Amino acid sequence: MNEKPRQRRPAFDREQGIAIAQVLFHQRGFDAVSLADLTEAMNIKPPSFYAAYGSKAELFERVMRRYAGENALPMDKLLAPDRHPAEALTSLLVAAAQQYGRDSALRGCLITEGMRADDPIARNMAEKLGNVGIQAIRRYLNQVRPDAAQTLADYMLITLRGLSAAACSGMPSERLVNVARIAGRFIAHEFEVNDSAVEC
Repeated sequence: MNEKPRQRRPAFDREQGIAIAQVLFHQRGFDAVSLADLTEAMNIKPPSFYAAYGSKAELFERVMRRYAGENALPMDKLLAPDRHPAEALTSLLVAAAQQYGRDSALRGCLITEGMRADDPIARNMAEKLGNVGIQAIRRYLNQVRPDAAQTLADYMLITLRGLSAAACSGMPSERLVNVARIAGRFIAHEFEVNDSAVEC
């Protein structure tokens, strides 16, 4: 009696595994996703997981880089030099609010929420990636409002993180955008005050 040839298991697709992990991390947060959750979702064993990604934290870094590549806000376009700074900064906040609330399952910013991770390695990775965006905003503010660049950069950072947290809590996209526009009016007022002082 001839035995049937054993069928080979398809080769594991590492990129597909990163995509699967991205959904889990975005839905639940880094700390709430276990190794068992990841291996089950990817249909692999722990040794294969470690061979492919090294560790859960290293996988998280790959996930965040993938997320950033897919979802990075177009800073050059939003903070274009031909736009009034208040309009540019408001457009950035509105774009972020729309992005954070556009998917009912994957809400908020994965990188921003990663900064809240209990795991120090994962948290540090998220902070490094998150700082890229805030530094771009700070460089822009150094050019258009050097006297208040740090304070305005802090305001933008706090507002963006607040929008992400509110999105994760379930706030509808429309309300997130409304908050972003109100924050934009505060920024416009700051620039109006500064413009008036310069004219005097």
